[in-house]
Amino acid sequence: MAVADRDTGTGYGATTLSVIMAVSVCHMINDIMQSLLSSLYPLFKANYDLDFVQIGLLTLAFQVTASLLQPLVGLVTDRWPMPYSLPVGMASTFCGLILLGNAHSFEFLVFGACMIGFGSAVFHPESSRIARLASGGRHGLAQSLFQVGGNAGQAIGPLLAAFIVLPYGQGSVAWIAVIAFAGMMILTWVGRWFMEHRRLNASRRPVSRELPISRNRVLWALTILVVLTATKNVYMSSMSSYFTFYTIEKFGMSIENSQLMLFLFLAAAAVGTFMGGPIGDRFGARFVIWFSILGVIPFALVLPYANLFWTCVLVVIIGLIFASAFSAIVVFAQELVPGRVGMIAGIFFGLAFGAGGLGAALLGDFADSHGIDWVFQVSSYLPLLGLLTVFLPSLPGRPAA
Repeated sequence: MAVADRDTGTGYGATTLSVIMAVSVCHMINDIMQSLLSSLYPLFKANYDLDFVQIGLLTLAFQVTASLLQPLVGLVTDRWPMPYSLPVGMASTFCGLILLGNAHSFEFLVFGACMIGFGSAVFHPESSRIARLASGGRHGLAQSLFQVGGNAGQAIGPLLAAFIVLPYGQGSVAWIAVIAFAGMMILTWVGRWFMEHRRLNASRRPVSRELPISRNRVLWALTILVVLTATKNVYMSSMSSYFTFYTIEKFGMSIENSQLMLFLFLAAAAVGTFMGGPIGDRFGARFVIWFSILGVIPFALVLPYANLFWTCVLVVIIGLIFASAFSAIVVFAQELVPGRVGMIAGIFFGLAFGAGGLGAALLGDFADSHGIDWVFQVSSYLPLLGLLTVFLPSLPGRPAA
């Protein structure tokens, strides 16, 4: 028997896989662009004679633009859904790529990064809502498929940098904008599906917003999830922004090979993200958070002291384990606050960008003053904050971790 989903009124058999895959592909496109930006930091550093503080500020400009707007977008679209905002957001990303490919100063780089950040701010809350609507109740699977598209995009970005932009120069960034244009077309189709879904379900009872546990316990749980998300994304940002510099300095790698090392980490993160969703549907989101946040601690602590071979092994393990947490955190938070899918997605995706941006800027300052190796030693202790996971409450009807 199909189990009814209180958000959609549909059963498990009604999962609209084509819609989930469409938003996942567009999530991949969106995150290709943002990971491409961080992968180009060595090129920008050489072309514009940037220091590490400016590299951190470039990350901050992108991620804070996205983080500040995402909760607001989610709050507004919970009240007034805007399905056709998705292609508009991708159009902003398209324009940002054109600007990055033709920028002639650091200020234009920052402006291009902000346009990509704005595109991400519009994309994440509404596309996360659509993935949940199309899930047929399998929220973990839908969220992981949606998120794995983003992780795949983060892994592909360094490859585009290594094999297209670095050989052909900064101007080739504008060529990649054609991928964003394809995303605009896909999201226009998704918007039409969303409009039809709303028309067919117009007579259904509104989603219940009754909290599953007491309000104080909900606020406490959300606070813990916020800390876990911030910790995870500062660590992940240190990897995505500075891992190439770390491997170049510590192991004497070329820029191209350092991009491949970054791809290794990000590809493992994409696989880990996908694994987290089905496991969360089977055992509960809280179980996945426990496994991911606590399980990564010993590997993160060892990484700064490993040789090249073990660095390759450890970044794969860390990517697999750590990345599985985020989709579970989002699903758990949406279960804590029913009926606020867009707002929760906006807060947690926005927090991911904001925490990562602030962390990247701060770590960039430390990298200039203390060196890259010191930064990786300090950041290895960040996952220890994951011990707060022990205070997460169990939700009624969900298995305990």
